[in-house]
Amino acid sequence: MDRREQFRVTTALPVRIWGVDANSQAFMQLATVKNITESGALLEGVRCRLKPGEVVDLQYNQLKAEFLVVWAGRPGTRSEGELGLQALPSQPCIWDSFLDRASEFVGKG
Repeated sequence: MDRREQFRVTTALPVRIWGVDANSQAFMQLATVKNITESGALLEGVRCRLKPGEVVDLQYNQLKAEFLVVWAGRPGTRSEGELGLQALPSQPCIWDSFLDRASEFVGKG
């Protein structure tokens, strides 16, 4: 059984991510959101190295928010390039419209 308490939606949303990587270098790139909840996201296709505890900015459509890196895929594994992110408490949910549509679809399924 899944231990997660929030509704999780599998998707493939394009996002822009930027911040400072583990080598203290500024970066900006496009990535893909693999799944989302109201408070977090799993990204794939992240080329720079990030560590848990770092803060990054994410933009989906015109909405932006800051996220905490809580998990990073290890180099040389299947999860390389993946990031687990948690929205900072003061940040807006940039997925609201997408989650609303997804829950309507599931409710009608």
